[in-house]
Amino acid sequence: MKNKQYSLTKDPINKLFINIAIPSSIGTMFQTFYNIVDTFFAGKISPEALAAIAQTFPVYFIIIAIGIGISIGSTALISNSIGNENKTKASLYLAQTLLISLIVAIIITIIGLLIGPVILELMGTNTTTLNLSIDYIQIIFLGSIFFFIQIAANSSLTAIGDTKSYRNVMIFSFFLNIILNPLFIFGYGFIPALGIKGIALATITSQFLGMTYILYKTFNTELKKYLYLKCFYPKLDLIKSLLNQGIPAAFGMIMISVGVYIILYFVSMYGDYALAGYGTAIRYEQIFLLPILGLNSAVLAISGQNFGAKNFDRVREVYSKALFYGCSIMIFAGIIIFFSAEFIVSIFTDNKDVIKYGKTYLQITCLMEPIYPVFFISNALLQGMKKANYVLFLTIFRMVILPLITLSFLIIYLEFDFAYVFWGLLLINWIFGIFVIFFSRKIMSIEFTKNLN
Repeated sequence: MKNKQYSLTKDPINKLFINIAIPSSIGTMFQTFYNIVDTFFAGKISPEALAAIAQTFPVYFIIIAIGIGISIGSTALISNSIGNENKTKASLYLAQTLLISLIVAIIITIIGLLIGPVILELMGTNTTTLNLSIDYIQIIFLGSIFFFIQIAANSSLTAIGDTKSYRNVMIFSFFLNIILNPLFIFGYGFIPALGIKGIALATITSQFLGMTYILYKTFNTELKKYLYLKCFYPKLDLIKSLLNQGIPAAFGMIMISVGVYIILYFVSMYGDYALAGYGTAIRYEQIFLLPILGLNSAVLAISGQNFGAKNFDRVREVYSKALFYGCSIMIFAGIIIFFSAEFIVSIFTDNKDVIKYGKTYLQITCLMEPIYPVFFISNALLQGMKKANYVLFLTIFRMVILPLITLSFLIIYLEFDFAYVFWGLLLINWIFGIFVIFFSRKIMSIEFTKNLN
């Protein structure tokens, strides 16, 4: 069956937000559930298996970051080409993206198998946990090609406004994971008990099936008409363009991870209870970001096509409406977070100190929720205009430089207590968020003027 096509350059923007953002948000939600299932079954194996899954996450995240980076770059360039009514070039970008993803997957698999165990050993854990980590990550590396091809092919679907296909993959993978995890971990009939290797095998099985489905959907779009074998021959100019967009996006993802570790490092200075309270609280907070991640996908695709079509007024409208809807949603989310803070944290623990720290964080950060959409939506806008370097610089500044300076000053120099640290982060995020709005609008004006000449 053919994908339902939306006109990202003509259909009402509100309708496009509903049709693109909501499926994307649902897909992300089920991806989160998928990871929870893995964690749950790892805990059923042993505490060491649970620790092994946690230990491998930084290594696994690098794979995810590179894949998403390639996908974002590809989505931006394909959507620009479609908007410019150059579907032949869009198909070429799709073919080159698949080629790059295949090459990158092979390189990462080889490097990962060779040095992955060394990296894990440097993290310093007991022998049992280390061996479990190696068993898990080696299978993930071997199956990374399925992940890369799946996310590369999906970039073309996102570029045309189809986020339902990937949503379907995430929902299917979640339920399949519930079946495959216990089957592969504990064994049944002729299937041997594989332990933690079973979790990894379930993951790559889901990714293989997801890749097959996404490729099928991709090759049933209009881009199929312009895809020939010669499109897959390396074309250095197109590869350069893809890397110019993809590499900054990948590094941006990695910088977000670095930023999280910076905050965790400083929070740990207040003790294990503070770290536990904060860790529990941010997991709850992240649920409310799902609609914003959906808007992010919508803005990237819509702004990309309209920038390519030189519908600059429509790009401005997309940005303004996305900010309005995103901030409105997060104001409502902030109210819910404030009043539910203590109750939610107490579900996960009965330790009064952990509850106190978690509640304190949530009742401060609830005031930060309305500014979060500014960062996500502005990043998507700039990526849609092929300004990935700007996104990287903004991400490094917001996630690494500002927290490092602010937290060092407040905690080490002024010796402020836990609550004041997050009041400080609240203030700098609001100031920086306002700057990002003005910066994004300025870049729009510059790029629109340049492309009209």
